Amino acid sequence: MKNLYKIIVSLVFALSLACCINNDIPYPRIQANFLSFNVKGQDGGSAIDSLSRTVTVTLPEEVDIYSVTVSGYSLTPGAHIVESPFERPIDLSTPITVVLSLYQDYSWRIIANQNIERYFEVSGQVGETTIDVPGRRIVLSVSKNTNLSKLKVERAKLANEGSIMTPDIAEGGIIDARKPVEISVEVFDHKQLWTLYVETVESTVSTVSADAWTCVAWVKGEAEAGKDNGIEYRLAGTDIWTKVEKSNITTNGGSFTACIPHLSPQTSYQTRAYSDQDYGEIIDFTTGSIYQMPNSDFDSWWLDGKIWCPWAEGGEAFWGTGNQGAATLGQSNSIPTDDTPTGQGWAAKLETRFVGIGIIGKLAAGNLFAGVYVKTDGTNGILSFGRPTSERPTKLRGMYKYTGTPISHSSSDFTDLIGQPDTCIVWCALIDSAEPFEIRTNPKNRQLFDPDGPEVVAYGKMEQSQTITEWIPFEFELNYKSTSRVPKYILVTCSASKYGDYFTGGNGSILYVDDFELVYDY
Repeated sequence: MKNLYKIIVSLVFALSLACCINNDIPYPRIQANFLSFNVKGQDGGSAIDSLSRTVTVTLPEEVDIYSVTVSGYSLTPGAHIVESPFERPIDLSTPITVVLSLYQDYSWRIIANQNIERYFEVSGQVGETTIDVPGRRIVLSVSKNTNLSKLKVERAKLANEGSIMTPDIAEGGIIDARKPVEISVEVFDHKQLWTLYVETVESTVSTVSADAWTCVAWVKGEAEAGKDNGIEYRLAGTDIWTKVEKSNITTNGGSFTACIPHLSPQTSYQTRAYSDQDYGEIIDFTTGSIYQMPNSDFDSWWLDGKIWCPWAEGGEAFWGTGNQGAATLGQSNSIPTDDTPTGQGWAAKLETRFVGIGIIGKLAAGNLFAGVYVKTDGTNGILSFGRPTSERPTKLRGMYKYTGTPISHSSSDFTDLIGQPDTCIVWCALIDSAEPFEIRTNPKNRQLFDPDGPEVVAYGKMEQSQTITEWIPFEFELNYKSTSRVPKYILVTCSASKYGDYFTGGNGSILYVDDFELVYDY
């Protein structure tokens, strides 16, 4: 009996201890991500940012943003959407929140950007119109002698094509602008209420700003619409003014911007706006300098073990490659070659190649970029794109040739491209972010460059899918979002496979590049 009592006490004690034991085994922490996301009618691909957990889609203005149909998406394996809203059309006029779950829950935001052309111009307008979309306000100025009670609208569009404006003043309408004017706009069965504010100004002409690049300047003026408005300039310290040709002036109502090409670098000038016989203020400006990227002829290379590096041994690196990642399972696939346009020096040979043993491995696109290969994340890469510059080139030119093969390998995002011709790409961008742009190719936290990103000042590219057996020149313009934003970094990337960041391309595609040059004039 005593032994039985001891056993019972021991069991009770053990059970009491068991009740106090916590399960400290942690759940795996794998973030649930959108890997792809598509809606009907979207313009281009969706931008997926796994750090901020946002998906951004761009919609042309003919798409009903209030009723958007999701045509497809993919998630991190094992993840699912908690209470998916995608079975029916969604309203993306404001961002929506979606919760993805994989061991833990992760909130994602779906955001739509819609590119809508908006304008509002009236007779006798001075300067350009301010259209405040979030506040639904239109603000413009006219000369002090304008009859506000009978103000003529030259043209107006505040919403999507086909929207209905009340009162109907889109073309040639007369309004009483002595007090704010309310305008109702109906678009896709939704009504927007806008308010027009008209101000009067004393000055008839004003020189607003001058943005000086290296061989180009952009000068903005404001005056009464319909007059002989323009911009003139002169070399500082001289008396002779030169009028900018009308073909180089863009007019928007009473606002006009002149592009002044063929200027000398690091030189001081003066400029002013004119309207008939009146002149605006004189603005001084000084042009920038000509900057060329180091080792743009790709003549300097050295071999670090089995990794080819596109700079002189012991010298300063400007260009980077994916060789560090490719060499983990094979050899460098971005290498020097004596096959050059002139038969002298070296060029860069970038080959897309499957690296690994048997079927174990990955496709590595031959690439070259202005920046640094930071490290390898498993079998993925982390790269830093960008080298410092504050100059604003207008074009990038160089020499290239290309041998493309059919796409043989792809990620889950591009399986429909298997068998299609591979495409090479050379692109250039200027950004004004505080740091170089970080590229991550790991699908778990993928971050790729978006030409439409907020940090982008200018972007241009060249793509080619046809085989080019002989060296030929390429040249493309950089398209600027703003003439006044000053960049901090230049990004240049070349790849034998356009979708190499997604491990998609043709095994054996080869891009040769040489003799890069930044151009600073038009």
